[in-house]
Amino acid sequence: MISGSERQIIDDAIDRNREALIATVERLPAGEVRRSLVPSATTPIGLVKHAASAERFWFQRFLAGRDESECDGPASPGEASFAVSEHERLEDVVAEFRAASEVSRSISSQLDLSDVVRNSRDEPVSVRYVLVHMVEELARHGGHADILVEQILAAESKHQQHSAGVDQ
Repeated sequence: MISGSERQIIDDAIDRNREALIATVERLPAGEVRRSLVPSATTPIGLVKHAASAERFWFQRFLAGRDESECDGPASPGEASFAVSEHERLEDVVAEFRAASEVSRSISSQLDLSDVVRNSRDEPVSVRYVLVHMVEELARHGGHADILVEQILAAESKHQQHSAGVDQ
């Protein structure tokens, strides 16, 4: 959306970034979504898993005041939030992310941008800040995914060219 209320524009930016992250990772063949190119736990599928955890942390825990045990999945930040079990397919992780995002939409729709919650340091934080932070968080991780996917696809293309005898 290019026009509308401030809330509509922010909500739309969050949704666009959610879908862009998914679309980027879905460009990869299934066997490549777990490929690691950096020393951290960051992988394309792990970025989607982390995004689901971030949704839960900011919306379910922070805005709704739920304990992590009351959330619909892991809701703690950090490197562990990138971990994907062997049996989880990309489709499973995307479905988890979309479900967490739907809960986030429901929670945030009940709040005004100017509503304030207290953070763990007892500082006031507006809902506006949380939503703008999610635009930033999802855009950053979408950029990470885009770079990883580009590198993986380039390496795969180079490998295919080499295998076909095209490499010079």
